Amino acid sequence: MPLSPHHDGSALYVPEQEPTLGQTVPVFVRVPEGTDVRQVHVRTTGDGEPRFVEATVDRRDGHDVWWRADVEVRNPVSNYRFMLTGTTGGYRWLNAAGQVDHDVPDHGDFKLVSHAPPPAWARDALIYQIFPDRFARSAAADGRTPPDWAVPCDWDTPVVGYGPQAPRQFYGGDLDGITERLDHLDRLGVNTVYLTPIFPARSNHRYDAAGFDAVDPLLGGDAALVRLADAVRARGWRLLGDITSNHTGDAHEWFTRALADADAPERELYYFDVTTGDGEPTYESWNGVRSLPKLNWGSAELRRRFATAPDSLLRRWLRPPYGLDGWRVDVANMTGRRGADAYTHEVARLLREVVAQTRADGLLLAEHGHDHTGDLDRDGWHGTMNYVGFTDPVWSWLRAGPGDAGGRAALPNFLGTPGGARRRDAHAVLATMNSFRSLVSWRSYVHSWQLLGSHDSARIRTVVGDAARQEVAAGLLVTLPGTPVIFAGDEWGLTGGNGEGSRTPMPWHRPERRDTGTFAAYRALLALRRDTPELRHGGLRWVYADADTLVFLREGTTGTALVLARRAAGPPVRLTGLPTAGRAGVGPAGENLHGGAPALRPAADGGVTLPGDGPTFQVWRL
Repeated sequence: MPLSPHHDGSALYVPEQEPTLGQTVPVFVRVPEGTDVRQVHVRTTGDGEPRFVEATVDRRDGHDVWWRADVEVRNPVSNYRFMLTGTTGGYRWLNAAGQVDHDVPDHGDFKLVSHAPPPAWARDALIYQIFPDRFARSAAADGRTPPDWAVPCDWDTPVVGYGPQAPRQFYGGDLDGITERLDHLDRLGVNTVYLTPIFPARSNHRYDAAGFDAVDPLLGGDAALVRLADAVRARGWRLLGDITSNHTGDAHEWFTRALADADAPERELYYFDVTTGDGEPTYESWNGVRSLPKLNWGSAELRRRFATAPDSLLRRWLRPPYGLDGWRVDVANMTGRRGADAYTHEVARLLREVVAQTRADGLLLAEHGHDHTGDLDRDGWHGTMNYVGFTDPVWSWLRAGPGDAGGRAALPNFLGTPGGARRRDAHAVLATMNSFRSLVSWRSYVHSWQLLGSHDSARIRTVVGDAARQEVAAGLLVTLPGTPVIFAGDEWGLTGGNGEGSRTPMPWHRPERRDTGTFAAYRALLALRRDTPELRHGGLRWVYADADTLVFLREGTTGTALVLARRAAGPPVRLTGLPTAGRAGVGPAGENLHGGAPALRPAADGGVTLPGDGPTFQVWRL
């Protein structure tokens, strides 16, 4: 299969990765030798007006012709695309979605972003998500009295997963328990710990915060967070918190005061102008769940308390002695949105400004369960949880079918999608990934979180049905651009059919429930990510897809990695025109980095053949 003209936002194609407003930066497009391209123009839309500049040939490297053009960063987000003209005078567009032979809107163009970049450490982060109630208990946990809302559970009690008892099951995991188990994370190979909420609440998930001024005593209180933060920093790692910007719990002191007194200053922090069918006053809440009253970001007082005040909750936990390295923002997609109110972008900008003022290298990452493309590439969120552009398509491709060993005919819905994750072939998966990737800048894409599941979804082992396909999924997690996030327990192959059901206690004392082969695969893949610069900083070039196969290149200034992912066995794949493949007996072999396949040996015409076994995940260095 021959390669096509290519450009992406990585350093190989855009050497200036942090452009400033008004700067002119070079961009490169790579055209394989023999492709019918005799002229290249770059089209920009500075100040909303299209302009064309002719590109020039910068160099030839034996496989490709590299064309160069200069783009002015005229606006904070500057669009550009390439027009490729052939020998007959016909032209094709090359934009972030790929090549097309018809005119397309500007929103799919490549983007240069001049807003301040995300913190440098985020590009190399390998994140481990912990749901504190279910990770580990310290000895001190045995001396704590369960709260009145809780259903106390032994560590081996099965997770209910559905119904009113699901958020009330209380296992008593705490922060000191996490601190005591950091060696496990070290063996796995992660370098960033992300905690779901740690503030007092009336549920095991704690997204119904009853306050933001102290760590929940059930988790060990403020002192336990200091101990954990110190232990994480001592290993050279990062620690991220989780904050709810869309709502509080109905036990939060702000809300109880507002509910008790219509003249209380806290009244304006919420929406009390909602009426029921019988005319009784009530309040807006998240998706109608009355225990989660919605915050009104039209309130200056809310903005002060939440963000701008010197002692605001956003600032407090970023400072010593806690020193969180940033926040994951819960329900960012709904924050500031309610009917005619549209404060979302103002809020994102405000929170980012406050985080940067408080600690210059702080991260602000938004939760979006659905389309995130309109909320990025501003001076707000650094990135998003890429459920729709990664998790859903990977599930759809690798999910177990009714005929598979350990498979099932249906899965619970994917974040509200009726019918669950429908099984699709690789062409549909690739189209989905490209659709969402092409609508945001490369910067936003690579700083977004890629995840195979979380505390809000089914477990990846339940989705795919077996260890072999889970390794393929984990391989995609660590080799595609973006920040890999592992939900605690996935590395042992734990199962769960929905969000609540996936919040499985870690089986520290049950070795029979730990899949050591899956742990070894995750450990090897994370090491591969750490040790291969192009997997962390390289571009993305898709080179082949059939129903059961995906093949792509991660090209960097340091080298090129070739990745093969198969969900099932099929015919071997033959590729020609790879940029670093030599002639037989002349070019270097493609060293296998993961998967155990033989090295790639170029044939006389420079082509290479990839093996047809499967499910399998293979990586070679070219």
